[in-house]
Amino acid sequence: MGYRRPLWQRPGVIVAALAAVLVLGLLLGLGLGRWSGPPPAPVAPPPVATIQPEPPQTAPEAPPLPPFSSEEESAPAESGPPLIQPPPPRPDPGSSESLEIGRASDVVAMLPAPPPSVPSAKLPPAGAAVWMRHAAPSPRVGGRPMIAIIIDDLGIDRRRAERISALPGPLTLSFMTYAEDLPRLTAEARRRGHELMVHVPMQPRGANFEAGPEVLEVGQTPEEIRRRLDWDLSRFDGFIGINNHMGSRFTGDPASMRVVMAELRRRGLIFVDSVTTERSAGAETARQFGVPFASRHVFLDNDQGVAHVRAQLAKAEAYARRHGFAVAIGHPHDGTIEALAGWVPGLEAKGLVLVPVSTIIRTGAGG
Repeated sequence: MGYRRPLWQRPGVIVAALAAVLVLGLLLGLGLGRWSGPPPAPVAPPPVATIQPEPPQTAPEAPPLPPFSSEEESAPAESGPPLIQPPPPRPDPGSSESLEIGRASDVVAMLPAPPPSVPSAKLPPAGAAVWMRHAAPSPRVGGRPMIAIIIDDLGIDRRRAERISALPGPLTLSFMTYAEDLPRLTAEARRRGHELMVHVPMQPRGANFEAGPEVLEVGQTPEEIRRRLDWDLSRFDGFIGINNHMGSRFTGDPASMRVVMAELRRRGLIFVDSVTTERSAGAETARQFGVPFASRHVFLDNDQGVAHVRAQLAKAEAYARRHGFAVAIGHPHDGTIEALAGWVPGLEAKGLVLVPVSTIIRTGAGG
């Protein structure tokens, strides 16, 4: 058997192997290039015709709604540190307003006056300003903070009414309509330089409170309210206006208060709101009818003790320094008389001035 060369040494086998390697490499290269090439470009969607919307029809413009506001929401922030609010007053058997006021604070925060609203009914003609003719002379203010002290519930206890009249003033003294000997008591008070008001009984909320005879009540006809008010205002002369005795029910009823304000406007008198309820409509209805008015800021004697009254007078001072004026209401209690007797003479040295309430109203500060 002859010698045979191995396959790798044969030229034909070598050429065939090289050709096979070239073909395989070519196929492999084409496959790799196709796999790693860029993705095909996305096919653009066919164009869609754009439809232009018709312009909207404009509705006729409606009148703007009046802005909602409340006293709390519309009140601008006070500048400076806020006045410290005292605890609620303690009931006191000697003060009918103290009993009636319940949870209302003995210091009322002053809120800015809302814009005057117009009552639906036509205003009655305004009478001559009798209140200005009867107003007590005002001391020189000279830019000092003003404090008006109103003492009401006067006349029932004649001895205490005389002690109040003997105090230095000018104070504003409000006499009960059903007290006796009113012409003499009020004439003496006016002779001593004090200002006079009528303390008109008005219906309270509690059934246990007796406001007195000829009380103004919710539900009475306008004719009956005017008749009773006419009786109240016939008891003595020389007063500038009225403030409410009790009245948390009556002063909270705008319809009833409008009857009163129409009569005060006709007679040329003022109104001071004792604020025996936080829902009082007194200030708002006074604005509606153009009646000069003021509102109470501090109650002096929910507690009759001398120390308490002095503390309340200090609150009135602080209120006046902050706002330029303060109206405080007290009653003919022994503690109130003693506290006022020591407080009034020292007021000028504190840079404050005691004025009748008409002075505060006259300057436009009352409301």
